[in-house]
Amino acid sequence: MNSFFARKYVVSGIFIAITLTLVARLFYLQIIDDSYIHSANSNVMRKVIVYPARGVILDRKGKVLVQNEPVYDLMVTPREVKEIDTALFCKLIDIDKEGFIKRMEKARVHSPYRASIFEKQLSVRTWAQYQEYQYQFRGFYVQKRTIRSYPDSIAAQFLGYVSEVNDKDIERSNGFYRSGDYIGRSGVERSYEDLIRGKRGVNNLMVDALNRPKGVFMEGKYDTLAVAGEGLVSSLDKDLQILGENLMKNKLGSIVAIEPATGEILAYVSSPSYNPNMMVGRQSGNNYMKLLKDDTKPLFNRPIQASYPPGSVFKVVSALTAQQAGVIDRNTVFFCPHGYSYGGGRGWMGCTHYHGSTTLQRSVAVSCNTYYGFTYAKMIDGRGLSGPKAYDLWRNAVTQFGIGHKLGIDLPGEKPGLLPTSDFYTKRYGNDKWRSSFNISLSIGQGEMGITPLQMANIMAIVANKGFYYRPHLIKGIGAQKIAKKEFTEKVSAGVDERYYPVVIQGMSDAVNTPEGTAWANRIPGIEMCGKTGTAQNPHGENHAVFFAFAPRENPKIAIAVFVENAGYGGTWAGPIASMMVEKYLKDTITAPKYIQDRIYKANFLPAPKKVVDPKAKEVKKTDSVKSKTDTLKSKRQLAALTKPKETIVHHSEIKRRYE
Repeated sequence: MNSFFARKYVVSGIFIAITLTLVARLFYLQIIDDSYIHSANSNVMRKVIVYPARGVILDRKGKVLVQNEPVYDLMVTPREVKEIDTALFCKLIDIDKEGFIKRMEKARVHSPYRASIFEKQLSVRTWAQYQEYQYQFRGFYVQKRTIRSYPDSIAAQFLGYVSEVNDKDIERSNGFYRSGDYIGRSGVERSYEDLIRGKRGVNNLMVDALNRPKGVFMEGKYDTLAVAGEGLVSSLDKDLQILGENLMKNKLGSIVAIEPATGEILAYVSSPSYNPNMMVGRQSGNNYMKLLKDDTKPLFNRPIQASYPPGSVFKVVSALTAQQAGVIDRNTVFFCPHGYSYGGGRGWMGCTHYHGSTTLQRSVAVSCNTYYGFTYAKMIDGRGLSGPKAYDLWRNAVTQFGIGHKLGIDLPGEKPGLLPTSDFYTKRYGNDKWRSSFNISLSIGQGEMGITPLQMANIMAIVANKGFYYRPHLIKGIGAQKIAKKEFTEKVSAGVDERYYPVVIQGMSDAVNTPEGTAWANRIPGIEMCGKTGTAQNPHGENHAVFFAFAPRENPKIAIAVFVENAGYGGTWAGPIASMMVEKYLKDTITAPKYIQDRIYKANFLPAPKKVVDPKAKEVKKTDSVKSKTDTLKSKRQLAALTKPKETIVHHSEIKRRYE
């Protein structure tokens, strides 16, 4: 009996334990654990990412430079895809069957159960065609986003472009970016990425078994709003930028124009350029590879990455730093016998004219090489110091003009240029006994010196301001409040007292506004422009044409540098471009004679495209090539004679060759 009751309680206990276990499990599954409800919800609810619109970019007058336009990413969840009309599907989104199979395989590898991008950036027109048949393609849906649009197709190197993030971008962002997001790759799109990218949102939508939207889940209770990126107001003048790009068509080089009083960049031209709309849309990858393979390097950002010898424009810096050092003053006179003799008469640096007794002011106006050979010798040899120590003092003074280091522009990839240290020459010559004659070409902006076009324009801003500059920048205001970055509102001294500038400025005015000046042909009626021509020797081909200027003389509004590679004389090619830019900005008109304008617009200094030469026709083609080159050189000599250029720069390598 006792045994019977004992078994009864044991069995009952087992049933009670099982019942309690089941109840506890059900309680856990239904009340505590929400994984199953989420799994159920995923069958009827779709989370759609809402991508924010990137901030628009305006020019200084409020004109649109960059805006957004809608596109649609076609998403796919492979396990939900049933039998579909593949031919119709491919026709609607403009792909072939092979492309369809390839995309589906990629999506399955990503995840059969999670949505991924099947085709990016369908246009509004393509989406409209597809939408009519969307119900037939279960497992596919469309996600809206925006892409960049460039109404005027200008300023590509300044604005930059965006592209899809890669694994490194996602890793560096600490999870902010996800696969499918876009990021600024170059230009201000990259520099101001954190501000203009915005913040993504999420919409939870109800859909039926046929993939048709059925409304918002829980009345949007769990949705999050996308936040648009901050807008940017650039310093660029759109009309001036358009003019600059037209003037530089079929030319290699740069134009940089700065407002001296603020450091705001008014025009930023890198030539050759490209249409920034090429970097948008479904063909952007192919277009990028075309640009990358282009021999003229349109992706190369010349204003901040190209480094050139400044040529005679550097004489302005030499004149100012030498006065500050006390080795010359406004009354210092040197005799120019058509060149500068150095190294005990063994070396000769030629000058384009016999200038005779030349003052500081006149040396700037006529660009006298001899004057600056003597000046450099005084800086290096006449200060009671060894060559390296005196050179270090000279170099420190020059670097304060923004040469040899980055200026801090709000663009990625800026290069510092080149200004060798004394150690460079000590190592080159094997000892520290060297003097000015060993690197005399630096006195006229040649030799080992290289500066960027941005640095060139900044030098003119310094002279216009009589001793200081603001860091050049392209964005003057951020967001609705148009906030300016603090670093762009601080004055930077060039280290030369204001009292030393008037004589140099007068020389620059004489260069443009008197018949003896090297830039007399580039004067502007009604505007006193102060400028300086340069013809920087290029050992690899035709000389580079350079022109720096600021205007007007009183209360300057614009400082400009124009650099045209392989063009020849600065006064012939770079000067007219600068004059037209300055007059357009100050007077909104161009009065240069039509024949000069036509000459600039029609000029083509691009290198000839590389051709595969037929061996049988090699000799004939070589003869034609030589004849063509001879005709070109003859044409340039005739043009130079008409415009009466006043200066030639002798490169250090040429000096050394003559000496040896």
